[in-house]
Amino acid sequence: MNRTQEQLIVKAFFEKRIQERVLHELASPKKRLDALSRLCHNYTTTLRKKYLIELPKDNFNKENLESLLRKYGPTKQCYVISWDEDIVGLGMSSIISCIPGELAYFESEQGYGAPPRYVLKRNA
Repeated sequence: MNRTQEQLIVKAFFEKRIQERVLHELASPKKRLDALSRLCHNYTTTLRKKYLIELPKDNFNKENLESLLRKYGPTKQCYVISWDEDIVGLGMSSIISCIPGELAYFESEQGYGAPPRYVLKRNA
């Protein structure tokens, strides 16, 4: 956990009304999954809609994802908030921050078919 990185992500992309609560949950090992659960089916009320750029429902692999994110800006290192921080595409919600507070990738929980996927970009 990197509190500074997570603060940048939450302050940039989460609705103001829940930012402090989400930061509290992320900082607590017992409540961390509560913060991630907010991104499963309720992401449309958790994330700021004006920064969501919906992606096609095609199957993604890590090379496709890397190419896509490079189109939006340089990405040398990323920070991941996920159910399993080593794996994205697990079927559970994940955020990959590429440019802190400016560019991220979001994947929601998988229901039927491909999960909803978005680029989160400030000034989109």
